[in-house]
Amino acid sequence: MTKIEVNGAQLAYDEAGAGTPVLLLHAGIADRRMWREQLPALAARHRVVALDLRGYGDSELPPAPFAHHEDVVGLLDALGLDRAALVGCSFGGKIAVDAALAHPERVSALALFGAPVSGNEWSEETEQLWETLVGEVDPEDFAASAAGEVRFWVVGPARRPEDVDPELIRFAQEMDQRALAAELALSAVEVGELDPPAIDRLGELRMPVLVGAGAADVPDISRLADRIADEAPDAVRLPDVPDAGHLLPLERPGPVNAALLDFLP
Repeated sequence: MTKIEVNGAQLAYDEAGAGTPVLLLHAGIADRRMWREQLPALAARHRVVALDLRGYGDSELPPAPFAHHEDVVGLLDALGLDRAALVGCSFGGKIAVDAALAHPERVSALALFGAPVSGNEWSEETEQLWETLVGEVDPEDFAASAAGEVRFWVVGPARRPEDVDPELIRFAQEMDQRALAAELALSAVEVGELDPPAIDRLGELRMPVLVGAGAADVPDISRLADRIADEAPDAVRLPDVPDAGHLLPLERPGPVNAALLDFLP
């Protein structure tokens, strides 16, 4: 692990390899460790950086206003990189899209897995799925909250917990408990959002875009992947990966790594 100052905060990251730069942005229920299978696989051809977003993992959270997508560009500046390909999962994908819209000259390509988009609203179907699968959880009980979020996102509505690798569930719950603590801390800080948001600006994504989802993820995610692929001018939509939930790169690294090595410049 290395730390570097970005926009007044010490951000933690792991780095491997040499070549064209690739920045990995983790899900909101995880931290940079979710990329443990991508870092060595991509390092054969690329300079790969797996970042802990501000407040998450080992990164600091000073009590000052900031925006995650501006931290992405600040990290590129701090590392002396003119441009990089951004690979994001879930919340990290949202941040990657926002960064690409705010600073298109700094982003050589986008790869998005299970990514929401700023300005998107979840469907009533998703809200009902949450009620059915998780229901009411005490937000101050991080263990129970993490178990509920992992049941919803990592296992997904089409599978049962016993269908999923127990080590994946354990690791996801451990990461999510730390992420929930991060979200609580972030709620006390002013976090800037892209304005206008990305949902109606996908046609501005002029760089190559790769879009994927897990077949066991909530249906809204697959529909969003379809929309991104339909509206971004230079987008490729991967087939949904069978028997995979929201943390697709962690759960099914084989097809994800193959797709990234084929796609990344």
